[in-house]
Amino acid sequence: MQVVEQIKSANPIRSVIYGLVGLASYPGLTMFNKIKIEGTEHLKDLPKNNVLFVSNHQTYFADVITFLHIFCAVKWRKENKLGIPYYLLNPFTNVYFVAAKETMDGSWISRVFKMAGALTVKRTWRAEGVDVKRNRDESDTQKIDEALRKSWVITFPQGTTKPFAPGRKGTAHIIKNNQPVVVPVVINGFWRAFNKKGLSFKKTGSQLTVRFKEPMVIDYTQPVEGILDQVMDAIEQSRKFMLRSKHHLMEGIDK
Repeated sequence: MQVVEQIKSANPIRSVIYGLVGLASYPGLTMFNKIKIEGTEHLKDLPKNNVLFVSNHQTYFADVITFLHIFCAVKWRKENKLGIPYYLLNPFTNVYFVAAKETMDGSWISRVFKMAGALTVKRTWRAEGVDVKRNRDESDTQKIDEALRKSWVITFPQGTTKPFAPGRKGTAHIIKNNQPVVVPVVINGFWRAFNKKGLSFKKTGSQLTVRFKEPMVIDYTQPVEGILDQVMDAIEQSRKFMLRSKHHLMEGIDK
């Protein structure tokens, strides 16, 4: 475990992993499918630490890998596009992402990707495909708190790829305790283009969209329930968005 943490903190090693993962995933994002990126102007003036990206979730890996591509492109002063991936020569590595431990330990590909900056946490409501109920592991929260003190962190408040699933209070606790800059992200199309557990294609020619919104204005003194409701609205996964969306129906039809 200590060796993995040392590797994750060594930027040269992470740069190599980003480069390899980036080259392998780039064709799927831009050649076999189409990607539309919006709102990267909101990333330019962000501080170097204590920034939390909150997003809806559609696949285990493609979502996060796309974010890494975009962050690298923005570092090279690209706006709302990827273009030629020369940005992988000097990638942006000051970012971590929250992922379920069982997911990141599931295959050799996920174990390699884990070294790119995964903050592995134990799900409190599900394990190995079975519903469970267990207390939140404080060491998981401390891990995320520490990452925020020095870098950016990506998290998925729903903790599942199921559309319009309820958000988890853990994200709200992290926001309340650390008072980070919170950037909401809304994605779509990944569920149609890629399978959930890898980067193999379900359907080529799909339209992928990633939209970064302005940083949220949050009253950190409000209860965690209020913060969570605000986050779920921002990533367009609350009940009011479910009632006006057909995505959850279309996903069922497409399977």
